[in-house]
Amino acid sequence: MMNKNFELLAPAGSFEILKAVIEAGADAVYVGGSKYGARAYANNFTEEELLEAIDYVHLRGKKLFLTVNTLFKNSELSEELYEYLLPYYERGLDAVIVQDFGVLAYLKGHFKDLPVHASTQMTVTGAEGAKLLKDLGVERIVLARELSIAEMKRIQEEADVELEVFVHGALCYSFSGQCLFSSILGGRSGNRGRCAQPCRLPYTVCDENKKVCKKESYVLSLKDLCGIEYLSQLHDAGVYSLKIEGRMKQASYAAGVVSYYRKYIDFAQQVTKEDMQRLYELGNRCGFTSKYFTDRNDKSMITFDKPSYEKSNDALHQEIAEKYIGKQSQIPVTGTVMIQKGQPLKFYASCNDRDNTASVICVSVSGGEVFEAKNKPLELKDVWERMNKTGGTNFYFAGLEVHLDEGVFVPNGVLNQLRRDVLDALETKLLEKYFRTVDNRAEESSGKIAKNEENAQYEIICSCETITQLHRCLEYGKSSTIYADSQIFNKKNFIDELKNCIEKAHNYHKRIYLRLPAIFRAHTAEFYKENAGELKHLPLDGFVVRNYEEIYFVSTYFPQYRITADYNLYTYNDFAKAAYERCGITYTTIPLELNWKEIKERYNFNSEIVVYGYYPLMTTANCVHKSTAGCDTKSRISYLKDRYGVLFPVKNFCGECYNVIYNSVPAMLFQEMKNMKEMGIYRFRLDFTIENGEEVSNILDLFEGKGRKTDYTKGHYRRGVE
Repeated sequence: MMNKNFELLAPAGSFEILKAVIEAGADAVYVGGSKYGARAYANNFTEEELLEAIDYVHLRGKKLFLTVNTLFKNSELSEELYEYLLPYYERGLDAVIVQDFGVLAYLKGHFKDLPVHASTQMTVTGAEGAKLLKDLGVERIVLARELSIAEMKRIQEEADVELEVFVHGALCYSFSGQCLFSSILGGRSGNRGRCAQPCRLPYTVCDENKKVCKKESYVLSLKDLCGIEYLSQLHDAGVYSLKIEGRMKQASYAAGVVSYYRKYIDFAQQVTKEDMQRLYELGNRCGFTSKYFTDRNDKSMITFDKPSYEKSNDALHQEIAEKYIGKQSQIPVTGTVMIQKGQPLKFYASCNDRDNTASVICVSVSGGEVFEAKNKPLELKDVWERMNKTGGTNFYFAGLEVHLDEGVFVPNGVLNQLRRDVLDALETKLLEKYFRTVDNRAEESSGKIAKNEENAQYEIICSCETITQLHRCLEYGKSSTIYADSQIFNKKNFIDELKNCIEKAHNYHKRIYLRLPAIFRAHTAEFYKENAGELKHLPLDGFVVRNYEEIYFVSTYFPQYRITADYNLYTYNDFAKAAYERCGITYTTIPLELNWKEIKERYNFNSEIVVYGYYPLMTTANCVHKSTAGCDTKSRISYLKDRYGVLFPVKNFCGECYNVIYNSVPAMLFQEMKNMKEMGIYRFRLDFTIENGEEVSNILDLFEGKGRKTDYTKGHYRRGVE
């Protein structure tokens, strides 16, 4: 045996699939309801189906987790979520999977004993982020899919929290939750469950001079993950739950994949070539990859030639369908029927508790009269057969005794009802331990933290990623604060270069914040921990954090500093904003996907808004340059050209080993600032990323109402997302 402590977690896009994966060996299932799931285009469960599904899995000693893993707008969170979740909570829902920081806070206030799992869309990549979420009441972390097994082990050892890891199925090219590609191009947000999968489209890769270096290919399309050969290593790393992707896949795929993982979880042996071939034939995207388990990235993970998903063995699918689909395992029951003259009918039944097989659940029902037979009396065989008619129920009688007096008669309808009553009573007895009640609904709150807004000062903030941009922004008289990206400073001379930068900024009478990396994995965390002592002695004015790891790191090592949460620490709703402030965040950044009406509904005090910048469409572990030209650890800007000839800049951050793909044109909202001020926004930010010095100067001139006009977009400010 390998590890009975593993949980095998399967997707279920319908009740039929749920039953099939349970039959195939899943320990738990995750499903989407009618709202708020990251697969909005899946069939998903109606309320009636979901309530039935919760009972179905509990009767079999399994668990059901509900995806509530989209980002919530204010009205949805304050007006809809409670009533949506309440019936499932009362029925015994085992956990919800969440992405939104505000939803996490809301659930801990309204459904205190409902377990919460942090979705992979929270992009937890380090022990620091896991510790933060654990401290806030999260019981399980679904790790970012880009992590190596060594990183998983570090997180488990340092954070001591239950870990869930994807082991099979489709992979996003972008760090989950760090993708705006679909929403910016077509208004369909992956963060709202409506991703249009632009990563599965072809792109031509161009170098920094926009010269073609790889003609049209599927350079952003990843092969499917298959981790079945790494079960032992995952076990040794302390991973608890093995997650299979595929809530939009067909039943035979889901059940088939579950069956093979079940086999190798239960019996420690090397995966056979035959079983690997069967997994391949069940469905794959140009093959499998497991590279993330051992490496940061690799071009072997990319499909390149085509992104299509293929299944190649209809006979195998049919075989699996016949074995698992439409089947319904039943629970063995022991029963005793008493049919005695002058006594009401009695039926005693018992079965083992599915969660604790040493515990026996017993029920009894009685009812109906026993008559003296006038013609043909009841026969033992007939009663036994009638009571054994349990097809279509959750039970079957593994042992049934019938005590029948001679010369008596009971109508068949009465016997049928007695059987139904005892099975209903047994089902209720088995399920009642899962049921919950809510005595009093928690007092509603907007999540706002009251502040004195009378003395608020308007601020212009310039965020810079190059030393040239930094110098131009220091010279700009209207800005009061500079965000200096960490990549500006060479790691070998990090403290000295940062110190000089701080002195220059202060000489210009500007505050300066260190903007930490977009991704804060183990090697990055170690670097900053090693330098924390010297950092404390620098006269920094604050930090810009971009992930949960950095919130924990800065609040632990630098509690006295101001902290700005960047736009990818989403504050769609006021509950999220307030929750971040309770974690020590001073300023939040308004999410890039909200439109002006939604921003107006938001509590905007101590929030800033990006009024200029190339929006980051993807933050990725895989490197476009490495995949096409090879790795030379030299940061550069290259381009992706789509089918329409549009160029999307790609910047590789070699120091931390991640890429950012930017929109083709910058967003510019200078003309909207008057309305923004009326919404209570006091902090306005210009984000410089790929611009050269001349371009920075021109944008600063445009901000002043002069300068050379340039192409721009208003992003989501007018249109928003679904």
